[in-house]
Formats: sequence, C-alpha cells, structure tokens
Amino acid sequence: MPEVVIVDAVRSPIGRRNGGLSGLHPAELLSMVQRELIDRTGIDPASVGQVVTGCVSQVGEQSYNVGRTAWLAAGLPLEVPATTVDTQCGSSQQATNLGTALVQAGVVDVAVACGVEVMSRIPIGSNSSKKLGLGIPIPKPYFDEYEMTSQFEGAERIADKWGITRDDADQFGLRSQTLAAQAWAEERFATQVLPIDAPVLDDEGKPTGDTKRIERDEGLRDTTIEALAGLKPVARENGVHTAGSSSQISDGASAVLLMTAEKAAELGMTPKARIVDTCLVGVDPVLMLTGPIDATRHLFERTGMTMGDLDLVEINEAFASVALAWARELDAPMDIVNPNGGAIALGHPLGGTGAFLMTKAVHELERSDSSTALITMCCGGGLGTGTIIERLS
Repeated sequence: MPEVVIVDAVRSPIGRRNGGLSGLHPAELLSMVQRELIDRTGIDPASVGQVVTGCVSQVGEQSYNVGRTAWLAAGLPLEVPATTVDTQCGSSQQATNLGTALVQAGVVDVAVACGVEVMSRIPIGSNSSKKLGLGIPIPKPYFDEYEMTSQFEGAERIADKWGITRDDADQFGLRSQTLAAQAWAEERFATQVLPIDAPVLDDEGKPTGDTKRIERDEGLRDTTIEALAGLKPVARENGVHTAGSSSQISDGASAVLLMTAEKAAELGMTPKARIVDTCLVGVDPVLMLTGPIDATRHLFERTGMTMGDLDLVEINEAFASVALAWARELDAPMDIVNPNGGAIALGHPLGGTGAFLMTKAVHELERSDSSTALITMCCGGGLGTGTIIERLS
C-alpha cells in the first residue's frame, strides 16, 4: 500500500467558553484554518481529493456538513467534496484516520482531515436535547444490554478500578497547567497556531464591530495544588474529579494535510511525518472512556512496537483518570506523555480535538528532534482512537 505522509498541520488557538473565539460561526473558524493549511503548504486546493471533518454536535451552525460549508466559505474549489463524521470526542482523529485510509486505498492522492467545535455557541449535547422535541438517541432495547452512564460517572468508575485518588487527579491537573504554561512561555506552539481575528462581543453577546486577535490558548490557569484541592467534585459527592482535573469546554478548529509519499515528491513537498498505523476500537460503553488502553494495545499488536519505541504520547485529558489509568495499564513513562500540557489546561473542543492532538504531535516531534508519537483518545459510547506517526523531516 502507498505510504501516507503528513505535509503540514495547523490549528487555531483554543478559546475558552464564551471567550475570544465565541463570536465566530463554527464554519467560519474552520474555513480560516482550512485556508491557512492550503496557503502555508502552497498546494493547489483543486488537487485535494476529499475533505474529511470531525464534529460532534452537528446541529444548528454545525449542521449541514460543516466541513463542506467551511471549505466553500474559504473560497476554495467547489469541485472538492467533503464529508463530516461523528466519532464523539475522537471525531477529527477518526477523520484523520479515514483520510489516511482514502489515500492509502488509492481513492484519492490528497486529503484534508480537520475538525471543529465551537462549544460556546453549540453546547455539548445540543443535537440530542429533549428541547428539540425529536426524542432521545438511546432506544429502549439498549437498556436491556447496558447500563446507561455519563462520561463523568465513567471517569469515576475508572478511578475506582485503577485506584486513582483525588490527590492523583489534582496532581495531574496541576501538571497539565504547569506544562502548558511552560510550553507557551517557550513558544513551543509557535509553528502550529494560526492567530485568529475574532469579533468582539458586547455584554449581550452581540458583535460590536471591532475585532480582537486571539493568538494563544485561553484555558490556562495559574493555580496551586492547594487551590485544586479546594474545588468541589463534579460527578459524585466524594468524587475524584473537579473542574481542575477535567477537560475544559472550548472552541477551536484544526486541519491536517495528507497525501501519498509519491505525490509529495511529485509536488516537491517535504513531509513532516508519515502515518505508521491507525485504529478505532470498541470498548465497554459503561466504563466508556478506557478506549486509549485498547487502542494502544491494538496498534502495538499490529505494528510490533512497544512503549519503548515511542518518544511522545498525546492522549486526550478528558478526565485525569483516563490518562492515569492508561499510563498505569501500559506502564508508560510520564515524561513523554503530554509534555506541553493537555485538555485540562488547553481545552477540549470536542470534534476538533483529535486533529489538534495530531497537529501538536507533528510539531512537537519536529521541535524536540524526536521520532515517533502515539495519539490516542477516549470517545463517548465506548470507543478509542489511535494513530502512530513517525517524523520524516
């Protein structure tokens, strides 16, 4: 099969809830990132065979195939088709994996994989809200097979199973904030972030006519272990997780340019990395968030690789227990895990996060002169996404 390479990857800053990016229509935000990917690589956009986009809450402003709408809003060629997928939190990582499969299978030579979620405007769960009057997404027979749990409860049960304490979670939350602050202080994200000129909103949430340039991730908090210890649990009365050890509601978009190595050579492009392997696995929908464990094992079995072959891991910090249970189960050295912070500090714009993690990994391998990275995420409903990449330039 053809070797699939990543030519470049770019992301917006991650906006906090009701923050700097909240005045932007999701398709407009994504269009800016898509356009930047095309402009910085210099590729003829008409050569893109397909755009694959991840988005979770596909309703309202994020409905109507948001990846296609964004592409057209960017003034890019109408002949290029697009599709939008929902794999819950892993949507844009699965978009990247599907884009890889399209290229690898010879269906297209070039693909753009991307993702977006503006949770300030389209809150989590909007597409399944009872207020729509369209019923609920879970049919009665489901309850005969599985207990219905929330992601919050799943995270607490993972903490129970792997013996993760409140202090463990707080320490991990502090670690995320500390590493993210260090990353920004050292400009580690400089090559991957597209500054966004976003509308300034008034107190009623209406545009004032002014714009503000958003250049940095907005979720970072100056905190201490004592401050984190004083926060109230978010799931159970005596639960492990708080707002300080859970991912943040966020806004953002990201995009990755994929093609065959042969096409890159033909176009005179120097790829940044190659895709080693990808996967999507199903896991217990009650615990729900253990997918990274199974995805990692699946990839190791397929490739013959081990944890010792990895220089970097980007695992989504949906909740502290997700990453900590994965690390304990896989005996992972924590110094290679999320070295620039994760979703607890930077944020988690749902369907956009997978391509964010891909972008972070590609650029961090280059910055740190490292070789191999694993990207993995847990997903609602009991799924796990996984991708292994290797730096080329």
